Amino acid sequence: MSNKTMIIRDYFFITLGAALTGIGWSAFLIPAKIVGGGVGGISTLGYYMWGITPGYIYLGINVILIILAVKILGASFGIRTVYGIICVSAVLTILPDFITKPIVEEAFLATIIGGGLSGIGIGLAITHRGSTGGTEIIAMIINRYRNISPGRIMLFLDVFIIASSYIIFQSLETMVYGYVMMAVSTYTVDNYLEGSRQSVQFMIISKHKDSIAQRINDEVSRGITILRGIGWYSKEETDPLLVLARRTQFKEIMSIIKMTDENAFISVSKVMGVYGNGFDRIRI
Repeated sequence: MSNKTMIIRDYFFITLGAALTGIGWSAFLIPAKIVGGGVGGISTLGYYMWGITPGYIYLGINVILIILAVKILGASFGIRTVYGIICVSAVLTILPDFITKPIVEEAFLATIIGGGLSGIGIGLAITHRGSTGGTEIIAMIINRYRNISPGRIMLFLDVFIIASSYIIFQSLETMVYGYVMMAVSTYTVDNYLEGSRQSVQFMIISKHKDSIAQRINDEVSRGITILRGIGWYSKEETDPLLVLARRTQFKEIMSIIKMTDENAFISVSKVMGVYGNGFDRIRI
């Protein structure tokens, strides 16, 4: 896949992720008066306190955060983050004009659906090197000066934002729904990221290893390492192929092996993480 094609694909999925996040808020959470965490939660509070369109609040807060982040952290925020923020803001600005009443009357169901859509959207953006902005920017700024993990900072901020909903709605039930939404969204993001980054390791022993290695390299674009070994039973040299690939490439690689050598010996195992060229970046 060419670099240009990868960039187009990334922006497509960032757009889709931003749209899902915006829909989750505009179509389910905001009409049901559910105040979740992050800038989306602040936008919901502003909408019900002052009647300001959520998209304007979302964009305004993120613009301020990005300016602060660039000054404090340096120009480390790429155009993808700005693009993701603009997309979410656009959805939060346009959809409320068309959705005049809750799509789902049951508040708990709206919480689950809205939180799930938001989580999937954020996960899509992150896996394609994008972001939807929000409290993660605040967390990075604070982490610059204090030895506190960004995840803990975001948790504290979200808890505070959701608790603030009680001031407006005077309802413990609404506040609890906000925490449920936060849990659903976080759980969805974590599971989506874990699934999309899951990798598998192949150990392939075959008399046609050269053909298999060449096809995997050409058709799947994965590197292959040839290991040197000797079969204990046969006392013959056996050079297994070691291949690391994404879980989504499992069927494609298995098909190549089967078509090339049906008698190949294959060992497949899941790996917790693969870092480096073609996989994930090392993050501390």
